[in-house]
Amino acid sequence: MRKFAPKFSPREHTCFMAARSRAPITLRRAAARWARDLLAVRSAFGALVMAAVASLVAGLILAAITGTLERLPGLLLLVPAAIAVKGNIFGALGSRLGTAIHAGTFRSGGRDSPMMQNAIASVGLSLVLGVVLAVMAKGTALAFNVSPTMSLADFVVISALGCLLAAFVVLAITLATTAGAVRFGWDLDNVVAPMVTVAGDVVTLPSLVVAAELAGVDVLTPSIAWTLTAMAAVTVLWGLRSRLGELRTIMRESLPVLTVAGLLDLVAGITVEKRIDDFLEFPVLLVLLPGYLATAGALGGVLSSRLSTKLHLGLARPSALPSGAARVDLATTFALAIPVFALLGLVASIAGGLSGHAGPSLGGLVGVALLGGLLATVLVVIVAYYGTLAAVRFGVDPDTYGIPMVTSSLDLVGAFTMIVAVVVVGVA
Repeated sequence: MRKFAPKFSPREHTCFMAARSRAPITLRRAAARWARDLLAVRSAFGALVMAAVASLVAGLILAAITGTLERLPGLLLLVPAAIAVKGNIFGALGSRLGTAIHAGTFRSGGRDSPMMQNAIASVGLSLVLGVVLAVMAKGTALAFNVSPTMSLADFVVISALGCLLAAFVVLAITLATTAGAVRFGWDLDNVVAPMVTVAGDVVTLPSLVVAAELAGVDVLTPSIAWTLTAMAAVTVLWGLRSRLGELRTIMRESLPVLTVAGLLDLVAGITVEKRIDDFLEFPVLLVLLPGYLATAGALGGVLSSRLSTKLHLGLARPSALPSGAARVDLATTFALAIPVFALLGLVASIAGGLSGHAGPSLGGLVGVALLGGLLATVLVVIVAYYGTLAAVRFGVDPDTYGIPMVTSSLDLVGAFTMIVAVVVVGVA
């Protein structure tokens, strides 16, 4: 039987042969990109696992202070927001430094160096946002009819003093991570969000507990509250009028977006506060809570940081539908989320059992973590991608604007999806 082959013109034949010769090159380039991303996934996965497991320390602390939560009503409302402030401020700090390292503009020496200006701004923002969060927390409690709650002075002392105490420790960890990135060639976009997240969780909650010891004292508490408020006001005026250009820019650009982000975190706190009876009945859910919120926020932070860097360097296009490089990052986020959330539920159940905290079965808690985590991850990729894209579209720095909004939105998403998972799985 005679075989018929398609007939090509000389030009079509030339194009066909050229396409065949390009195909292996294209495949090799794709393989090389996936190989590079595989290395990034390994470093991000290690950081996320470490962050998730270490965040259980904060969960155990939270489960152990149920008496304090009952003595100071409204404290649980403040916890997600106060922890998130550290992730928002220092996550943005790490992302800015990471972008500077990638772009070759990083410099660490001197008071006017980018790193020093970023460090000063971050500590100042911690104090200011601590006071702002306290005022908004009291207002949010009244608006959502959360009663009874602490006095405004109690909120200010716990929030502002707790945030300030934690700021110095988290700053040291962030700068150490940056130094490690410079020294050992780590990619800050993959490690800074998990590291800052776990530092914020582990350090901020004990700082809030220490500051809570100064709440409820007749003369001392209002005096400390007024002093911290005055210090915050002076910090704002000084920062906005500083001769250090980058510090002034960070303060001016960060204050509005961090305030909005803090409000979103407080709504997340309301979501948890409204279900406080379930958490007090099963304290192991409190063990899971910080790590769960931290993992959702860290996934969004990693994705947003990677997208931000690629947009800065022109490696990804700011398009309505994700480009090839961005799609790889979105797929990577799901690949990271499933094992991390499952491991988080497993370790939380074991930690809760060893510490004697009541809770659901191992399968039930892993089911809550995994189901809620998958729901959260769907929203993570949407919020992180389009949040970063919106920052670019409006002509603002996605490191400063995008990451705080993304992580705070994901705190709200995390709290909501965890409550949904608790109800669906039938834990409460």
